[in-house]
Amino acid sequence: MKYILGLLLTIGLGTTASAQNRISGKMEDSTAKTPLTGATVQLRNTNFSKNAVTDKTGSFSLAEIPNGSYKLTVSFIGFAPFEKLLTLQGGETNLGTIRMKKGDEQLEEVIVKAVTPPAQQKGDTVQFNASQFKVNPDANVEDLVKKMPGVSIENGQVKAQGEQVRKVTVDGREFFGDDATAALRNLPADVVDKIQVFDRLSDQAQLTGFDDGQGYKAINIITKEDRRAGQFGRVYGGYGTDNRYQAGGAVNFFNKERRISVVGLFNNINQQNFSSSDMLGLSGGGSGRGGGAGRGGGNFQVQGANGITKTNALGVNFSDLWGKNFNVSGSYFFNNANNENNSSSNREQFITPDSSTFYAEQSLSENKNTNHRINMRMEYKIDSNNTLLIIPSFSYQQNDIQNTISGVQRQQNQDLISETENRNRTTGNGYTFNNTLLYRHSFGKKGRSISLGLTTGFNDRNSQKDVSAISTFYKGGIANNDSLLQQQLSDSKGQNLSANISYTEPIGKRGQLQFSYNPSYSKNDADQRTWGFDNATDKFSILDTSLSNVFINEITTHRGGITYRIGDRDMNLNIGIDAQHTTLDNNQTYPQTGNLKKTFSNLLPNAFFRKKLGDKSNIRIFYRSSTNNPSVNQLQNVINNTNPLFLNTGNPELEQSVANRLGGRYTYTNSRKGNSFFINFFVNQADNYITNATYTAFSDSLLTPTVLLREGAQLSKPVNLNGYWATNTMFTYSFPFKAIKSNLTFNLGGNFSKTPGIINNVSNIARNTTWNGGMIIASNISEFVDFNVNYNANYSTVKNSFQQSLNNNYFSQSAGLGLNLLSKNGWIFNTDINNQLYRGLTAAFNQNFWLWNMGVGKKFLKEQKGEIRLSVFDLLKQNRSISRTIAANYIEDNQTQVLTQYFMLTFTYRIKNFGKASAPQRRQGPWGPGSPGGPGGFGGFGGPGGFGDSMN
Repeated sequence: MKYILGLLLTIGLGTTASAQNRISGKMEDSTAKTPLTGATVQLRNTNFSKNAVTDKTGSFSLAEIPNGSYKLTVSFIGFAPFEKLLTLQGGETNLGTIRMKKGDEQLEEVIVKAVTPPAQQKGDTVQFNASQFKVNPDANVEDLVKKMPGVSIENGQVKAQGEQVRKVTVDGREFFGDDATAALRNLPADVVDKIQVFDRLSDQAQLTGFDDGQGYKAINIITKEDRRAGQFGRVYGGYGTDNRYQAGGAVNFFNKERRISVVGLFNNINQQNFSSSDMLGLSGGGSGRGGGAGRGGGNFQVQGANGITKTNALGVNFSDLWGKNFNVSGSYFFNNANNENNSSSNREQFITPDSSTFYAEQSLSENKNTNHRINMRMEYKIDSNNTLLIIPSFSYQQNDIQNTISGVQRQQNQDLISETENRNRTTGNGYTFNNTLLYRHSFGKKGRSISLGLTTGFNDRNSQKDVSAISTFYKGGIANNDSLLQQQLSDSKGQNLSANISYTEPIGKRGQLQFSYNPSYSKNDADQRTWGFDNATDKFSILDTSLSNVFINEITTHRGGITYRIGDRDMNLNIGIDAQHTTLDNNQTYPQTGNLKKTFSNLLPNAFFRKKLGDKSNIRIFYRSSTNNPSVNQLQNVINNTNPLFLNTGNPELEQSVANRLGGRYTYTNSRKGNSFFINFFVNQADNYITNATYTAFSDSLLTPTVLLREGAQLSKPVNLNGYWATNTMFTYSFPFKAIKSNLTFNLGGNFSKTPGIINNVSNIARNTTWNGGMIIASNISEFVDFNVNYNANYSTVKNSFQQSLNNNYFSQSAGLGLNLLSKNGWIFNTDINNQLYRGLTAAFNQNFWLWNMGVGKKFLKEQKGEIRLSVFDLLKQNRSISRTIAANYIEDNQTQVLTQYFMLTFTYRIKNFGKASAPQRRQGPWGPGSPGGPGGFGGFGGPGGFGDSMN
């Protein structure tokens, strides 16, 4: 199998791609027969949109358009709009000369000015007009989208319509790869024309038109026409009390198709204008506590990254069109971060139906991370019937993680069970390389096509972990001391290879069949050896095979299916089924020699339905089934004893989990009145759900010749259980509040989860229900007065079948006010104040605190490009960070270190030079000379001198 896939990859490297179309035409005055210069041309459907403007001859051209059905709209002041429905199946479409009829020019202008709606429903896409959401002149796109109905920022992640946004594009183009936060935090709001929120299909699904279940929520930023050429950006620097500092900048050069952005960020105030994935290091940190049984659906966390982070980051983004058919974009990002954190936690661990233990922990940690990542995307239209897409990516990381942990475990009567002092340090490095190639060929018959996707991936990680622990266990008034001194050396190499072959055939005028085959192969070669300390040699030279993990794991999957689609621009129905066969082959050397081989066979149905309900609303419903193979670590029966109070191990008997997901959404947008609302729901169910079984020792138990589970200590391992359910729903209603020139949004939602687990061989069902509601008042007055008022409340109930007497209800609320004032002579005042309230947690975590930030500044220099600002963070010195985790066998409250009060003086200089792009002259690329025209993308930093994301 792997050799066949390797041969396919070798062939595909020379010929792989994506399918595209080109549309051209010419606009004329039907009476005068003269060209219409500057007419706006829009082509769109539910998943794609593209704009153009006619040139001096009235001509336009739109390229790189995926197959599908579209609506073409041409508008020009004084003329009646022209609309046409098109179905594109590969190739070039010349619409010839289109003659537009004159209308009432004055009436046309009045209508355009009077009825620009805040939001419009365009198929499955909700499009917001940025001009209808007023923000201050220094706002970034994140500040802008937070005012839009259904869009929120939660713990540093962007959510739209209740789902996480995984990609943000600028004018349909990549901006720093898959980093969804890069464009929002580095792009100034004043360059934005429209914001589009939609469900983006995977790259291969965009080629075939069949939803493969790999899609995700996405945002596309459409920039203003007059902001697509020139240089702009900002540089800033600030210094404050307690040696707090920040510096950064963005320099952008755009010349029609070419766009170049350079961004930098240097500070020790927790500002991060990039994805949190760059902060994630190699495994090996943390307390090593076990006993988790999966999330119960009621977790919450306030604030973003924990601790205090010093960041040094630099990024470059490039995009251009080489020749007429080769579109290339790429980015390089460097990040060096040092995070220091001091945290405390209280965990209530269920032991028997009428008893629990209580564990309190203090942790000090330092995480040093250096990351390099490169992303590229190359699209090449070979000819009218063949296209190619290549998406390589590479990342390299180095980590140094240190933890010091002090833990105390007590009985309900507060008698001591155990104590531990634990220190560990993990250093490591690793790289990951992935490459995707997509090729599509359109045949002569409309609707008939074949596409081939090839994906390869390689990774290599090395680490060293040193562990030192002293633990005391109390029994009958006698203290027993244990010590641990060991070193783990790990070397892990992985590779994966997969193909996706799809053939489509038209069935009648509205139908189409898709046949697909998806083989895949992955191999993971891991060598983790644990060495004990030899006092005689003063070295770690005693191999402990019971704590070592050496194995080779291979997974081979064959998946084939058939899908039928029928529909038009107003309705679409997909019904399909896949057959899947998976083989898992594991050869283990340590801790025991053996071979484990498992096979899984499944039938996986799927369905999708979309219906347009008039011009203002639509509904979509989907059902998908999928599988989840146990991870390599979950299958390995090696013991992790990093924390002697909480041990965990794998389970070779784990089976594959099968998940079912049902979801739907109804969206309504009244463009004339400015009202909009949507409601969605999701239901998740799993058979053979992978959860945890925990066992608390009632007497000392020898697990291996070298590992003793002391009385009161805990051992956990993954198991398969049925009975997992999770549902959630969300309702949002928004309308203009004209009395105060603002937009008012109400949100209501609910979550329910049912999580199975095992505690000392007794099953437990944790039922968690959370209701939430809130409101947002977002001003829409002017750039001189910008305010936001928000309130959100959560009420949760937790019920456990194992220990019903410990059922718990808890409540949290968040309320805030943000205000930005700007005078015409350049004086600035900004403030934001937030209140957090918690009830129902453990005593030390039931808190009520305020976070108040404030700043005052003055703009100066020519065109007010300079700014000096004095700001204060945490004026009341009350900042906190609290979270709760609920699992089937425990409830845990956690509090982490946060940034405290500081004052800072910041200088900012803004660059604005639009319409005079002067980037270096275009050079001929490998596919021919470049050609001008089309949208660009943007960078920049929002809010330096203010507070950004430094509230942690």
